[in-house]
Amino acid sequence: MNDKLLHTPEGLRDIHCEETEKKHFLQERIRSVFNQYGFKDVQTPTFEFMDVFNNKCATIDLKDLYKFFDRDGNIMVMRPDITPSIARLIATGYNKNTTQKRLCYLGNVYRNSESYQLKLREFTQAGIELIGVDSADTDAEIIAIAIHSMLATGLREFQIDIGQAGFFKGLLKEVGLADRYEEELRKLIDEKNYIAVEELLDDLDIDETHKQILLDLPKLFGQVDVIEKARLITTNKVALKALDRLEAIYEILCDYEVEKYVSFDLGMVSQINYYTGIVFRGYTFGTGASIIDGGRYNHLIKEFGYDTPAVGFALVVDEVMNSIERQGVEITGERIDTLLLYNAETRHMAIKVAHEMRLSGMKVEVGLLDKSLEENIAYGKIEKIGGIMNFSDSDQVMLVNLDSGEKEKVDVAHLMKGLY
Repeated sequence: MNDKLLHTPEGLRDIHCEETEKKHFLQERIRSVFNQYGFKDVQTPTFEFMDVFNNKCATIDLKDLYKFFDRDGNIMVMRPDITPSIARLIATGYNKNTTQKRLCYLGNVYRNSESYQLKLREFTQAGIELIGVDSADTDAEIIAIAIHSMLATGLREFQIDIGQAGFFKGLLKEVGLADRYEEELRKLIDEKNYIAVEELLDDLDIDETHKQILLDLPKLFGQVDVIEKARLITTNKVALKALDRLEAIYEILCDYEVEKYVSFDLGMVSQINYYTGIVFRGYTFGTGASIIDGGRYNHLIKEFGYDTPAVGFALVVDEVMNSIERQGVEITGERIDTLLLYNAETRHMAIKVAHEMRLSGMKVEVGLLDKSLEENIAYGKIEKIGGIMNFSDSDQVMLVNLDSGEKEKVDVAHLMKGLY
């Protein structure tokens, strides 16, 4: 047999019953938080025209996209990110309505990452986008929702690092760095590669004062006092305005009483072409990657012909699952309440009882009495079923509590009376 029939492609995986149940449970808890803040669910296509993800605000390299042709010769891609699809949706579906929009989503994305990175190439994002408002209050609200979403999953030890794209842009304007060096410098600073940053700056014609400013940038991370330290290294108005915005956001986060989960990192400068204001990432132990990525992207929707501000984030559900497992956080999903067993004589009655129980909201699995009661009890314990109703004859039913092991026989007539 061909081995490819028995294995998934690299970066893809099956998710089996128990893990799927836990994943659905977490997704519903996260989605519930989104809805509590007034965000409404939308869905976008799994694949789109490549141009949706091929613009100057794109965050994913074209080589990391899954591409194919449709029957008309158009280049299509599996979506690597949902935010650009939301931007297209807003521009085409809401551009005549100037009121703010609160949208949330849950869906799989696809990235053709290098094999040596050992990353999933299909994973689930849950996220929100607040469209049409640009204020410190909306920035803070989005970060607070990110924190409350994490708490809803059961995680308690995590951190949200906040940066400011405007601060870095202001510094670059002051330094007068040529555009061709900006991307390389941004990457090195974001990686906190101090030696490589220094080597690059040594090769450029930059005065010592501004060189030192850029060298100090990766070190500007920590608690809120980092903002005051940052004020000491620049007089640029754009950079100082960005710091003012960060201070205002922090004050509002204190009103939300979530400040203990927040730190600042002014060296977080990746994807600056995409983000225009705050940028933030969420981290926890048990995973080597960020579990939340977000920020303000006021220019993205303009790429689709509608100029309006926006802020949002995406949470990687699969990374949250990994973190929860490694941290030993207990997830109690919904289990099957009853295993209902019958034979040919009791089938009609048993199926009727099962139907009534389901109508009342219970989860019921039915099965033939082709095994012994002991075998069915063993099966029920493995599957973590609550109990067994054994319809072995038409007069009495055996009830088995699989948690306590207690058994009881009751009259079928009495049982039926209680159901109707």
